[in-house]
Amino acid sequence: MENCQVLSYIRHKSFLFLAFAVLFLSSSYHSAAQTQEPVQLKTVILDPGHGGKDSGAVGRTSKEKDIVLEIALQVKEYLNQYLPQVDVVMTRDQDVFVPLNERAKIANESDADLFVSIHANSISTSRIYGAETFVLGLHRSEENLEVAKKENSVIVLEEDYKAKYEGFDPNSTESYIIFELMQNVYLDQSIGFASAVQKQFRERVGRHDRGVKQAGFLVLRETSMPGVLVEVGFLSNRDEERFMNSKNGKVYLASAIYRAIRDYKEHFDEVNSKLVTNNSPNVNKVHVTTDGEIEASTSPVQYRIQIASSKKQLETNQEFFKQFDSVWEYQEGDYYKYTTGLAASHDEILEKLPEVKKMVPDCFVVGFKDGKRIIP
Repeated sequence: MENCQVLSYIRHKSFLFLAFAVLFLSSSYHSAAQTQEPVQLKTVILDPGHGGKDSGAVGRTSKEKDIVLEIALQVKEYLNQYLPQVDVVMTRDQDVFVPLNERAKIANESDADLFVSIHANSISTSRIYGAETFVLGLHRSEENLEVAKKENSVIVLEEDYKAKYEGFDPNSTESYIIFELMQNVYLDQSIGFASAVQKQFRERVGRHDRGVKQAGFLVLRETSMPGVLVEVGFLSNRDEERFMNSKNGKVYLASAIYRAIRDYKEHFDEVNSKLVTNNSPNVNKVHVTTDGEIEASTSPVQYRIQIASSKKQLETNQEFFKQFDSVWEYQEGDYYKYTTGLAASHDEILEKLPEVKKMVPDCFVVGFKDGKRIIP
């Protein structure tokens, strides 16, 4: 890809990623909260990687596309049995080829709350083994970049992929500069779910834990909700391939992913319940001072609307932030978070939310106490 194409691509996408970052609260949030009904996790997307003419990684006796489809179908069965209130949408439920942007489209049109892409890895060194879960972001190692290149390379099998993905070259390191500019509002939630997946693999299935990592996956870039890409193991490792091919292996891996979804749902539902129950009459009457602060003596909780998150500190005088009357920055771990609006009650911040959503459709409400975020 020529440099001018890359720079044009970056300028075009960097604003979109900041404005349309990944969703944690669904679009039904406002109406549900107005009736005092907490939002609950309702829809999960299961995305078995590859399929059809795209075999994915190939082991001695098996193909990635077949293994991950069986695991995904087993996860769906567990969800249907133990969490029947959750709608499960599959990007594919048979051996067919589905383009990456179509997978994302299925998730977005389903108004999903969580996106789980399931894959199996392969590497030239057969001694490498274990499970790892990726969230969207800039790769921190060449190894992570190679995983992203491998998973993104499927787009070359799609018709007119250069135009469809705006000149993105999955094999060019230069193309991945774009992921450095992404501001992923839902990075926290994605990392939280990824950590839950790895915990289940490690503690309940006894798999080697390769950790939670970041890399630039196109399928995650296009989705509008918290999402992860799970690599359940290495087909290049003989023992691990044998495990993934076994009936017990598929059951164990599927049950680990199911339990992680179950735990994430419990947390998701609890957080949204707090958003409603914290809306007490006493908080409604507190005073907001002229300098934008809420008097702590009368209000234990402050409400704001989160609009961006970044590994790098952003200049709040850039064009994107000029859309808002005020922007407040706070730091949490290694990330800088940006919010707008300030209210003393949940009802009051909900009145501000629709206007902010016109500029950042995927923004969401956060709560603070003594300057520290408490919800979600």
